[in-house]
Amino acid sequence: MSFDLVFFGGTGDLTWRKLLPALFQAWRHHKLPAGGRILAVARDERSDDEYRAFVRERFATVDSSKRPNEAEFDEFAQLLHYRRMDLSRADDYAGLKSWLAERAADTAVMYLATAPHLFPVICEQLGAAGIAGPNVRIVLEKPLGHDLASAQEINRAVRSVFDERQALRIDHYLGKPAVQNLMALRFGNALFEPLWRREWIANIQITLAESLGVGTRGDYYDRSGALRDMIQNHALQLLTMIAMEPPSSSDADAIRDEKLKVLRSLKPFTPETVASDVVRGQYRAGSVEGQAVPAYLDEVKVPAGSRCETFVALRTEIRNWRWAGVPFYLRTGKRLAEQDSHIVVNFREVPHPIFPGTRRANRLVIKLQPEDGLELHLLAAKGGSINEVLSPVSLDLDFDEAFPSERVGAYERLLLDAIAGRLNLFVRSDEQEQAWRWVEPVLDAWASDPTGPRPYAAGGWGPAAASALVARDGCAWSEEQ
Repeated sequence: MSFDLVFFGGTGDLTWRKLLPALFQAWRHHKLPAGGRILAVARDERSDDEYRAFVRERFATVDSSKRPNEAEFDEFAQLLHYRRMDLSRADDYAGLKSWLAERAADTAVMYLATAPHLFPVICEQLGAAGIAGPNVRIVLEKPLGHDLASAQEINRAVRSVFDERQALRIDHYLGKPAVQNLMALRFGNALFEPLWRREWIANIQITLAESLGVGTRGDYYDRSGALRDMIQNHALQLLTMIAMEPPSSSDADAIRDEKLKVLRSLKPFTPETVASDVVRGQYRAGSVEGQAVPAYLDEVKVPAGSRCETFVALRTEIRNWRWAGVPFYLRTGKRLAEQDSHIVVNFREVPHPIFPGTRRANRLVIKLQPEDGLELHLLAAKGGSINEVLSPVSLDLDFDEAFPSERVGAYERLLLDAIAGRLNLFVRSDEQEQAWRWVEPVLDAWASDPTGPRPYAAGGWGPAAASALVARDGCAWSEEQ
């Protein structure tokens, strides 16, 4: 299958740090379809060879295991092309149309790796130039808007040119192998599904923790914050996959229909519940992995006196038959104790204990990064005496060890799916808008709250109020158990 893949924002960080290395891995693994061309679009003037030299220089900074040798890069670079474009000029889109028409590939993918305010302009110009046929797909990189109104405006612009099945809203968390295993765990095995409900599960925790700060992205991050950057998209997508009903098939819309039902069933926030069920924080100076790190307010490009949150923890519930009364806890933050993304399913204690000692409930830990696997925490007898105290044991599955040669990175998987037109791991517009609809009351409450975020020391697990949030229900975060 021949394809043309066009990157708008072709010299930007996302393209050279994530997208092109992912495509190289797909090429190295012989998974990239033959007959492909990759076109980078940006404002400055460059030849194809100059762009290839630009990429070669930046590939030297990627992880060594993913870095091409000279021969590999020379061969891969033949796929790379460059075109200067002013994204507001119709003539430049006419030139792009001519370039695409040179060979009329089976599929053309327009990847918008630009600032989101440019999405409507690019879509309108693509439509006006006639670059929106049935073989064309458009990929929209987050952030998809700043609030519900801006997200709806982007979606209106996309729908004015492209069919919904042509529009692929990317969330790179959905491309992670461990996230894909959420579907396999629940719907490919009979073991857990009978227990996957309020009668057997006490609470579910989703943690997306980062040890890094905002680095040089202080200006971008300050306009976003942790709620928009991580909760509205990544964390809520994980929640829907954990909580959704079994879909009727593996068809993309069957899956996305069930995810949308979860989003619509989330308990809505009010000003009172924002105050009681949401904790926001901002990191102060501290130490991470033995290294002193600055406060958020001292980071590059962060405005003085910023009230941007770098940490969010919240409690919510899903108002349906399966999950009624089960707390779901979501948290994310920067400059936390470690880089650790995971989901913890805490089961209920046995209804009638017959063994002495402390009662411990079973736990299923779904590890997303940096490790990728499953841990099942159980209780077992050593067999040393009658009526002995049970000891905690765990079954640990490391997917990297189980599948050493089959792993595919998130962006690699999503780019291949975009080329092939597989929609399962992309977000539909109604999902995206419903997620914004759910978080907007939190943003509104914060806008009128004079107290601002709670301080927390870098290198910890966020404000103490986050622990108090779950302790109120008699629970604890995973590192406190």
